[in-house]
Amino acid sequence: MTGKTIKTPKRTATRRPRAPKVLSIIKNDPWLEPFADAINGRHQDAINVEKRLTGESGSLSNFANAHHYFGLHRTDDGGWVFREWAPNATAIFLVGDFSDWEERPEYALNPLGNGVWKGLFPAEALKHGQLFKMHVRWDGGAGERIPAYATRVVQDENTKIFSAQVWAPEGPYQWAVDNFVPDTRPLLIYECHIGMAQEREGVGTYDEFRLNVLPRVVRDGYNAIQIMAIQEHPYYGSFGYHVSNFFAPSSRFGTPEQLKALIDAAHAEGIAVIMDIVHSHAVKNEIEGLGRLDGSYDLYFYGDGRREHPAWDSLCFDYGKDEVMHFLLSNCKYWLEEFRFDGFRFDGVTSMLYYNHGLGQAFGGYGDYYNGGQDTNAITYLTLANKLIHEVNPGAITIAEEMSGMPGLALPFADGGLGFDYRMAMGIPDYWIKTLKEKKDEDWHPTSIFWELTNRRADEKTISYVESHDQALVGDKTVIFRLIDKEMYWHMMDGDRDMTVARGIALHKMIRLVTLASINGGYLNFMGNEFGHPEWIDFPREGNGWSYKYARRQWSLVDREDLQYKYLNAFDNAMIDLVEGVYNFQALPVRKLWEKDDDQVLAFMRGDLIFVFNFNPFKSFDGYGILAPGGVYDVVLSSDNPDFGGFGNIDESVEHFTKPDPLYAPAGVEWLQLYLPARSAMVLRKHPRRATRRKTTRAD
Repeated sequence: MTGKTIKTPKRTATRRPRAPKVLSIIKNDPWLEPFADAINGRHQDAINVEKRLTGESGSLSNFANAHHYFGLHRTDDGGWVFREWAPNATAIFLVGDFSDWEERPEYALNPLGNGVWKGLFPAEALKHGQLFKMHVRWDGGAGERIPAYATRVVQDENTKIFSAQVWAPEGPYQWAVDNFVPDTRPLLIYECHIGMAQEREGVGTYDEFRLNVLPRVVRDGYNAIQIMAIQEHPYYGSFGYHVSNFFAPSSRFGTPEQLKALIDAAHAEGIAVIMDIVHSHAVKNEIEGLGRLDGSYDLYFYGDGRREHPAWDSLCFDYGKDEVMHFLLSNCKYWLEEFRFDGFRFDGVTSMLYYNHGLGQAFGGYGDYYNGGQDTNAITYLTLANKLIHEVNPGAITIAEEMSGMPGLALPFADGGLGFDYRMAMGIPDYWIKTLKEKKDEDWHPTSIFWELTNRRADEKTISYVESHDQALVGDKTVIFRLIDKEMYWHMMDGDRDMTVARGIALHKMIRLVTLASINGGYLNFMGNEFGHPEWIDFPREGNGWSYKYARRQWSLVDREDLQYKYLNAFDNAMIDLVEGVYNFQALPVRKLWEKDDDQVLAFMRGDLIFVFNFNPFKSFDGYGILAPGGVYDVVLSSDNPDFGGFGNIDESVEHFTKPDPLYAPAGVEWLQLYLPARSAMVLRKHPRRATRRKTTRAD
């Protein structure tokens, strides 16, 4: 063919479909590969829900502003606006001091659509300090309700009735500390409860805590306080875990401004403030809480058989509802924004993760985490809550109270995790209690202790602890009470060498040191346990005659020079100071040097520190050899020091030189020979230089 140009069709490249990104959680743990679909599915669920929720606002932080819209607020002209989400209501009135608690037309709300009700009121209609509620009508009934977004709820001392309170003091709280950034490497938490933090038999206040207890925390060396029972709860004895009003700081401890002053004072001392937040369930009360806010059963909670928690006598949130997500996410932002909390310890996470709340289930393998029994809506909520919290405050701390061991809980979302910074190592206190209850002292095996304290996922940080508030509640015993029991009443005087007390003091120190020394994230202590606070916690209830005797802390015990509690406190201070003085201590590898069950001796190294424990109740060892990096070592802490209630059998002034052994030269270790008294622990620090001369030691 001539005179004709033939055009060749343009070839289009066919792209192969891009392989889905392999999340780090799966890449780093081959045992999770069979469950990749479930893990990827959850990850994508969170992405999809976030897109849906933030479609108009553009970000989770912009979305989580329900507290700025709902509830009672001042308007620009000095008046008031009130809004409530109550789709089942047929009429709503504000009633209170201002209306003689009667329905009046000028206090009626008007429906806006989508279940939202609104009322506009002039400045003189409401005043700071007045009490109010909503009177809600619905088909077939009516009742008084406290608004869901109430920021102040108080109880009448005589009638015991709870009401919302108009809270609009002149001018905002003036913060003394701005842009606080916690330095929590490692994170050392002092868990506390405001109401029981005082010595008198009664309910403590935010001011009392700020003035009397916070200075103790500073002296003790902890860099964070974790405060329980902040969200308003009708029953004091619930320890704050049956929340009725999620946006209201408990008024039984004082005013919102007094709570802010406490947080401000903590920040001034360099102490982070973590809030124990309860989003796993809510109190069943209908008048005080969210139970039937608009007469319906399924406004914030499930409306079917999943509505009531089978073990906690409470209500379970429906995390699949956008409005519930709006409420709970906004609640997280509110506490960060309004009170400047530095993060949250989320309570009851296990209960949220599983349809059966984890009750009666043994989690023995990975399949138990991906068997279809997981609540994907709750998992999505927790994931987005963590994203939001770190979006609002990149330095915020989030901790999950979770006992099933679900992988990825404390991994970043980008890696396939739920985004918590830490998870509670709940197996550790259980291990110590079980050991104390069931094993003779001579059966304490270092291999078991070390494995329990270090058995964790390498990519997730944990909070290790010997005992929290759980181990101190009525019906249980604290560690010190299990060790000494009734002898505490008779033999805690300084100079009394009762053997039961001596044993208890020695083991109390050793248990705490080995737990702290092996952390990979943080350490937690419940207030008073650092000095061996006696007895249990028991809040006022009918069964004890509504007594406050055991709902307090007896600080005078540790302050008295004639009692041995001071020794336990001094040791706690010393070990906290030692660990806090090592930057990023929690990130240093834990290198096991020695464990011998026959002798009950354990030694491990972190950085330039060697921790040595002799759990043997009877045998002291002279010249006991431990293989360690060659060099010279000084004793920097001894549980046997008389300042800590010990017997002074360790000479802390002696330098310890290692002895080379050709057999172990290829491994780079030499023999470190030590005197190890029975039931004692010591910490040695390696000199930064290699020894150039030989010095006689006691071990020689």
